[in-house]
Amino acid sequence: MQLFITGIDTDAGKTYATAWLASQLSAQGRRVITQKFIQTGCTGSSEDIDAHRRLTGTGPLPEDAEGLTAPIILSYPASAQLAARIDGVEIDLDVIDRAREELARRYDDVLIEGAGGLMVPITDDFMAIDYAVTRRLPVALVTNSKLGSINHTVLSLEALRTRGINLAYVLYNEHHMGSGPEIEADTLAFLRRYLSRHWPSTRLLLVPEQA
Repeated sequence: MQLFITGIDTDAGKTYATAWLASQLSAQGRRVITQKFIQTGCTGSSEDIDAHRRLTGTGPLPEDAEGLTAPIILSYPASAQLAARIDGVEIDLDVIDRAREELARRYDDVLIEGAGGLMVPITDDFMAIDYAVTRRLPVALVTNSKLGSINHTVLSLEALRTRGINLAYVLYNEHHMGSGPEIEADTLAFLRRYLSRHWPSTRLLLVPEQA
């Protein structure tokens, strides 16, 4: 399986949820690796890949040293199109594709953490969602109970539906939400009802607070 993991916004908790899902799949006996689609705000290595390895307990992997898990790293902490312009480079999606395909050759599952939300621009006319569309990748959407998350979640789901994308999972991130028990319970209940009506085949998974 190759799965594109995106979020309802930049701070939805994609990195934590990606590592959690990798651990769940690994516990089922599957060979799993994570990839960072495009990393911004870093030089040399990907802080999100480092977090994946720390959270899953694997430590650095050979594929990290080969550059396969973070094929494009940009120094400025911004959208990919702005970070690339500041760094004076062009984003080559073929580089990402080749790295992803090599990882898929070595592993059962490749979990690809996106950059920001679905509509984050990679170039002026190519958004993160377009990568999932053009590569025919199923998507996992990370959400949470922060104020505004229902709006952002439904907008993201509408964008996925409009483009005919296969939504494999909604990952409800309970890690560091801090919204209060009433809001958290209501948000989760609403999303369960919404998905049951509009996305009945999509699995809603709870990503628990880290022990």
